[in-house]
Amino acid sequence: MGVSATNKKGAGGRPRKFNESSRPVTVTLPLRTLQQLQSISADRARAIVKAVDSATRADGSAGPKVEVVEVLPGRSVILVGPSLYLKKIEFLHMAEITPTRFLLTLPSGTGLEALELAIADQLDDVPDDESWEKELLSELLRILKSLRRSRGYFKAEMIFVKTPAARR
Repeated sequence: MGVSATNKKGAGGRPRKFNESSRPVTVTLPLRTLQQLQSISADRARAIVKAVDSATRADGSAGPKVEVVEVLPGRSVILVGPSLYLKKIEFLHMAEITPTRFLLTLPSGTGLEALELAIADQLDDVPDDESWEKELLSELLRILKSLRRSRGYFKAEMIFVKTPAARR
């Protein structure tokens, strides 16, 4: 979906707020969010832009595609950026831990080999013009294969709790 350029000052209109193409939008937000935006900037539009810019990189990407992050001495977890193709793997759960950063979880009894195979299958389906997805899946597959070959991984259980159904 493209963004039309409506940033020229019209006769009697408002001056441009941003030095790039923009357009008006209407959105309903929780009061809590509006208060948080107010703490970023008195101007809501500028506050939203600042919040989004801080959650993503300047080039629009959502940070590293795949990252191995140490959480305890000698113990790391794999975090990935957003991926439509990973979401298609039915048994894989992507737990969002920060905006655009996901922790991968597998059901008990699911082997790492099954995940490798599923990622390889998804990689076959990614069109050439979706470089983010291709690079993310390729990098994740390379890491998983290396860990499996070196026996450099182990699985541990996480604690999940039931929460009331989210209202959407």
